[in-house]
Amino acid sequence: MATGRANQLTKQVGEYLVAAELARLGLIAATFSGSVPDYDIIASDSTYRSVFVQVKTVTGSSWQFDIRRFLDVSLQGQTQVLGAPVPQHAALSCVMVALANYGSDRFYVLPWSALQTIVVEGYRQYLGGHGGVRPKKHDSFHCAVREIELQPFRNQWLAEFRDRHGLQVHYADA
Repeated sequence: MATGRANQLTKQVGEYLVAAELARLGLIAATFSGSVPDYDIIASDSTYRSVFVQVKTVTGSSWQFDIRRFLDVSLQGQTQVLGAPVPQHAALSCVMVALANYGSDRFYVLPWSALQTIVVEGYRQYLGGHGGVRPKKHDSFHCAVREIELQPFRNQWLAEFRDRHGLQVHYADA
């Protein structure tokens, strides 16, 4: 089982790797190391346009969440009743980081709203297959996103930061 220190190091490595990639795009990236609840980095371009970035980092191949971060859920007896999606900040970007051997890390870059859609649809399917009742612990709100579900967003740095947010980005010369 991972320790608190190991978890903190994983999180820190992910945030700094993302900040470095944003800098390679010509963006100034300020990290907050967990001191802001809904984002980890603010990145801005040379015209002072900026974007908030949430970073989620794992050493495995799935990211764990509480479904209530994305969706209103209530219990009626042992049945989970799924309500409306939780409103999200439209401009929030997300970078999911899968840490691997040095230089082999994988990045999935997407709007937070797209992550919400993936999580909610997966949870709906899971509960639907069990009649709305979680089989082991009816009052658990645990959900996960597997790396395979994020494949369309692999390394989509330009699509997210240039195309969606209109930031002035360019790859810095190495």
